[in-house]
Amino acid sequence: MHPTPSPLTVLTEEESLLRDQVLAYARERLAPRVAEMDREGRIDRSLLPGLFELGVMGVEVPTELGGSGSSFMSAIVAVEALGTVDASLSVFVDVQNTLVNNAVLRWANEEQKRRYCPRLCSEWVGSYALSEAGSGSDAFALAARATRRGDRWILDGRKLWITNAGESSFFIVFANAAPERGYKGITAFLVERDFPGFTVGKKEDKLGIRASSTCELVLEGCEVPEGNVLGEVGMGYKIAIETLNEGRIGIGAQMVGIAQGSFDHAMRYVLERKQFGKAIAEHQGVEFQYARMAMEIEAARLMVYNAARLKDAGRSFVKEAAMAKLFASEVAERTASLALELFGGVGFTREYPAEKFYRDAKIGKIYEGTSNMQLVTIGKLLRTAYAG
Repeated sequence: MHPTPSPLTVLTEEESLLRDQVLAYARERLAPRVAEMDREGRIDRSLLPGLFELGVMGVEVPTELGGSGSSFMSAIVAVEALGTVDASLSVFVDVQNTLVNNAVLRWANEEQKRRYCPRLCSEWVGSYALSEAGSGSDAFALAARATRRGDRWILDGRKLWITNAGESSFFIVFANAAPERGYKGITAFLVERDFPGFTVGKKEDKLGIRASSTCELVLEGCEVPEGNVLGEVGMGYKIAIETLNEGRIGIGAQMVGIAQGSFDHAMRYVLERKQFGKAIAEHQGVEFQYARMAMEIEAARLMVYNAARLKDAGRSFVKEAAMAKLFASEVAERTASLALELFGGVGFTREYPAEKFYRDAKIGKIYEGTSNMQLVTIGKLLRTAYAG
């Protein structure tokens, strides 16, 4: 079940078809596996071929490179739809599209695109490796180093919190090739899992999105061919900033999906559960709560869709992306919390999905830029606009 979109959120025919296909996949193939994946802390790999067959692992990649040749908005619709059933698989698809494929399409040369895009659309999962122990919100304080040696680059360091790392065959890794130049030495490299000196390390045991792998990467003399520099040497800071701006819209979509999924489950429950002779949904105190929840979800969805449409139109969207990510993460947390309460005591058990949505929602305020960092971005852009 999903609500009929209001006039302002009507999708194109292509986007609606993709949403319906992804929802059908999520409900028929993903939903029966969600609880077990959450318990075991891993994605069921039997689900992955279906994602590639649907075309959602290469939504924006041109058809001549093996992708679906669709829009950024279509990728956002797919991420949201998966989020209504499982946040872990939602972020799995989100990272593949809004970070990895996005960066390759925008910054890779033609040879790199021909080499990697078809595999990313048909069999390979990708990861985006920027964060380190001392480099989180201060993304450019990274300590990983890149040293040129003949026709190769040698990478040394450690990366933390790398989404999809457990399943990935392909990594966009950021390291500093000229530390004396500060952030202007940061460079992005295309790294394959079997490159010498590259290891996927410890997997984090997390509160939510437990099935999504979040791992350490160990670079110990990792050998990367000279031809695997993404963009140009020293361009990594620009690639990172601009890619993450788009990635925030994807996280906003994931959060809208979480909010909608938890709301859908809560509505079914309050319509069935009776107290004092009638469904609890008919009690005005409850009615006011779910009416406000629905309003906030719709507002968050509009903000996310607006940012995605701006991006597709080639217009400025950084402020709108930050606002959408910030607001959608707050709505997801509030909705999941209240939905759990509407279940009453059973909501606090693992017999119902409410507690999982609640756990999954929390990460939205943290990854791909904390809420405070979104406020910093919004504030700076507003000052610039009003001062100009």
